[in-house]
Amino acid sequence: MSRHRYFKDKLFKIMVFVFAMAGVAPLFAIISAIAVNGGKTILSVGPGFFYGLPSSPLSSSPGGIGPALVGSLILMFLSTIIGYPLAFMTAVLAVEFPESVFGRFIDVLVKSLLEIPTILIGVLVYSLLVVPTGSFSAWAGAIALAIVILPYIYTHVENSLRSIPADIRLASYSLGLSRAKSIFYVFTCEAKRGLLTAMLIGLARASGETAPLLFTIGGNWFTYFQGLGKPIGAVPLLIYTYTLTPYTNYHEAAWGASLVLLMVYLSLFAVFRRFSKP
Repeated sequence: MSRHRYFKDKLFKIMVFVFAMAGVAPLFAIISAIAVNGGKTILSVGPGFFYGLPSSPLSSSPGGIGPALVGSLILMFLSTIIGYPLAFMTAVLAVEFPESVFGRFIDVLVKSLLEIPTILIGVLVYSLLVVPTGSFSAWAGAIALAIVILPYIYTHVENSLRSIPADIRLASYSLGLSRAKSIFYVFTCEAKRGLLTAMLIGLARASGETAPLLFTIGGNWFTYFQGLGKPIGAVPLLIYTYTLTPYTNYHEAAWGASLVLLMVYLSLFAVFRRFSKP
C-alpha cells in the first residue's frame, strides 16, 4: 500500500470514529445524567422510593412513586392485551390475503399510524371515551397506548409471518390442515421468536409514552390502583408533571423516576436483543 493510500485509509478510520462518537455522545450524556441524579434520589430515599407515596411539595424528601409505578405496569399489561391480538390478526390478514383490497387497505392504514403524533391519539380517545364517561380512567389510557403500539407490533408480526419458508406452508396444507389451523398450530410455532419480540417491542413502547396519557388517565399519584374506570398514575406522566413544578423535591423524584423508567426500558431491550438473535 502506498503512503498516500495508507494516509487516506487512516484518515477515513479516524473520521468514522469521530462521527460515531459524536453520534452516541448525547445518548451517553443523557444516560449518565439520569444515572447520577436518579441514583442519588433512590439512594437517599431507599427502597421506599419504589412503593412509597409522593411527599408534599414543602417536604425535604422526594417521596416515592409507588402508585405511578404500579399504574405503569398495569397500563403496559392492559395495552398489550388489547393491542397484541389486534396487531396479530391484522398482520395475518395482510400476509395471508395480500391481494385482497381489504388486506392492502389494512396494511396501509396500520402502517400510517406510525406517522401520526401520539398526542392526537390521546385527544381522540379523550373525545370518544373520557368525555362521554365524564372521567379519566385506566381503560382510556390502555386503549390509547394500544393504538400507539399497534403498528409496531404489527410490523414485527408481519415480518415474522412472511419469513416462514414456503416449504413449511405447503407441508402444512398438504397434511389437510385448514388455513386457520395452519396459522395457529404451525406458523405461530415457526415464528414464535418473532412474535415474542413483537410483544417486547410493544411493552417497551408502552412503558415510555407520555403524550397519549395527558388526556386519558388523570394522573393519580397518591392512591394505588382503584379500578379500571378510575384515574390512574404512570411514571412517564409523573416525570412530566413533576418537572413542570417549582419544587426541588419533586425534581429529585422526577430524576429517580426517570432512572426507574430507563431501567425498565433497558431490561426489555436486553430481553428483546436476546430473543431477536437467530
